[in-house]
Amino acid sequence: MKEKTSSLLIKNAKVLLTMDGRRREIKGGDVYIEGPEIKKVGKGLRVKADRVIDAKNCVVMPGMVNTHHHLYQTLTRNLPKVQDAKLFDWLTYLYDIWACVNPDAIYTSAQVGLGELLLTGCTTSSDHLYLFPEKNSKNFIDTEIEAALEVGMRFTATRGSMSLGRSKGGLPPDSVVQSEDFIMNDCWRLISKYHDTSKFSMTNVAMAPCSPFSVTTDLLKLTAEMAKTWKVRMHTHLAETKDEEAFCREKFGMAPVEYMESCGWLEEGNAWFAHCVWVNEKQAEKLARSKTGVAHCPVSNLRLGSGIAPVPLYLKLGVPVSLAVDGSASNDASDMLGEVRQCLMVHRIASETCRESGVSAMPARTALEIATKGGAQVLGRSDIGSIEPGKAADIAVFDVSGIDYAGAQSDPVAALAFCGASHRTKYTLVNGKIVVEDGHLTTVDEFKVAEKANKIAGKLYKKAGVKIC
Repeated sequence: MKEKTSSLLIKNAKVLLTMDGRRREIKGGDVYIEGPEIKKVGKGLRVKADRVIDAKNCVVMPGMVNTHHHLYQTLTRNLPKVQDAKLFDWLTYLYDIWACVNPDAIYTSAQVGLGELLLTGCTTSSDHLYLFPEKNSKNFIDTEIEAALEVGMRFTATRGSMSLGRSKGGLPPDSVVQSEDFIMNDCWRLISKYHDTSKFSMTNVAMAPCSPFSVTTDLLKLTAEMAKTWKVRMHTHLAETKDEEAFCREKFGMAPVEYMESCGWLEEGNAWFAHCVWVNEKQAEKLARSKTGVAHCPVSNLRLGSGIAPVPLYLKLGVPVSLAVDGSASNDASDMLGEVRQCLMVHRIASETCRESGVSAMPARTALEIATKGGAQVLGRSDIGSIEPGKAADIAVFDVSGIDYAGAQSDPVAALAFCGASHRTKYTLVNGKIVVEDGHLTTVDEFKVAEKANKIAGKLYKKAGVKIC
C-alpha cells in the first residue's frame, strides 16, 4: 500500500512574502503543502492538513539560498593571529592549520555551519571544499553530503581543488594540492554518485577549482570542458582583492575576469564566481552577456578589507547575483539573515568599485530577493527560491512580535533586514519537513554538535602548534 503523503498548512501570516513573478505580499496569507511540494498559496485557504502552523505575528518567506561557504572553517573562527589580516596573509597562516583536518572535523564542521544557516532562514547551501590533505581526505565531500542530509539542508557540494602548491609559485602548501588527473577522476566519481537533477533533489554536485592563484591554467580549462560534457555547474573565487588583480595581470597579462574568459568559463552560462569585488563595467558586461553568476559575500569582504562588490551595477546590467556568507573564518558566522542586513547597508556607501552605490541603491526587498530567487538562479534551480504552487516547500518563518521589532510594524518585511536582535527563525522547512521549530534544530542536538566542534577545534590547534587561551 502506498504511504499517505503528509500535509501541512501555514496559515494567517502577518505577511506572506512570495517572491513569485508578481512579487506578492499577502497579509494574512496561507501556504498549503503536501509532501515536499507547495500546492496552494493564498488567503483563507479551506483545506485540511495533518499539521497546522499558526503564523500570526510572523513574516513567512522563501527559504534563503547560500551560494558560497567553506564549512570546515567553522573550526577556525576568530583566531587572534589573523583577526586583522588581509586575504593572502590570512590564507598563508590558516592553510597550515587546515592541513590537519580529518573526516570527523569535516562532518562536525558541516553540521555546525549548516545548522547555523537553517536557524537563520537558509534552506539551500553550497559549499566550496577544496582542501584535501594527503591523509584521510578521500571521502571529504561524501562526508559533507552525509552531514547535510542528516541536518536536513538542501545541498550543492562543489568539489574544490588546488593543483598549484608553494613549490610551483602557488599559495597553498604542497601537502594539500592534487594532480589534475586525480581531481577529474574524483569529480566524476562524485557527480556519478550524488548529482541528482530531479525536481526537489536534496543533493547537487559542481566542479570548483579554488582560485587563479592556487590552480593551473590547464585545470581551469579542463574543468570548463568537462563541466560542459558532464552537464554540471562550476564555481571558483574571483576578483576578491587588489592583490589578486595584480597577481593575474603579472602572471597572465590580463584581469581576473578576462583570464577566466580565456579559460572557457564565460561560454555556457553554467558558472558562478565568489566575490567579484574588483570588476569594472566592461568586465561586468561580460558576466551579464554570458549569464555568469556572482556570489556576493559582503561580511567577508569587509572582514578582510577586500572592498565592496559593485552589486548595484551587476543588477543594472543583468548579472545574476546571489548572496553568501563565505567561510566561517572570514565571516565568523553562518548567519544568512545577518548577511541580508549587511548587503542592505554596505551599498549605501559610495565605493571605489561602484558609482551606483548610495542610500537608495539596495532596498530591503532587493536584498531579500538576491538571497532567495537570486540564489536559486545562480545555482541553476527552478524549483526553489519562491513560494508558489509547484515549488519546493522551503520556507522560513520569522516571528516579528518581539521587543526587537517593536515600532517596526509599518513594514514587517523590511523589518527583517533593518531590525532584529536575533536572526533565528521560529520555523524553517526544507522539502516540507520542519527542521527548525521554536528557534531550535529538530534534526540534531545543536548543543552536542557545538561541544563536539569545540573539542575537535582544540585538537586541531594543538596539532598545528597554535596556542590558545
